[in-house]
Amino acid sequence: MTPPTHDTYELTVTREFIAQHYLTVPDPGPEGEVHSHHFTVELRFAGPELGEYGYLVDIDAVDALLDSLEDRYRDALLNDLPEFAGLNPSIEHFSRLFGDRVADALSNPTPTRLTVRIWEDDTSWASHTRRLDG
Repeated sequence: MTPPTHDTYELTVTREFIAQHYLTVPDPGPEGEVHSHHFTVELRFAGPELGEYGYLVDIDAVDALLDSLEDRYRDALLNDLPEFAGLNPSIEHFSRLFGDRVADALSNPTPTRLTVRIWEDDTSWASHTRRLDG
């Protein structure tokens, strides 16, 4: 008997903005000074089923959420934001904290998984993946 396949739908929406930070680790070199990054945030939703209208997640709703998050982070010094209190503002922490805000904004999500990938330049990114409970 063949085991059942587990189909998964995925939907990705991206957004770009510039924000600043400085690293707070010992001997950070030039990264210890305030500097800007042209961040690209990629939200990847995944799940085994589509909602009532054939969407995994409504792209317009994700765009509206990203508008709000872009307003929060664009041109901000990440170190000064309350969610970064006591944290080195690495892109690893940023991807998790960004995902916290996305997950909190979703009500009864159809997707069951969210991956937030944040690029800080053309070659470097970090991501955080979580389960979403509807």
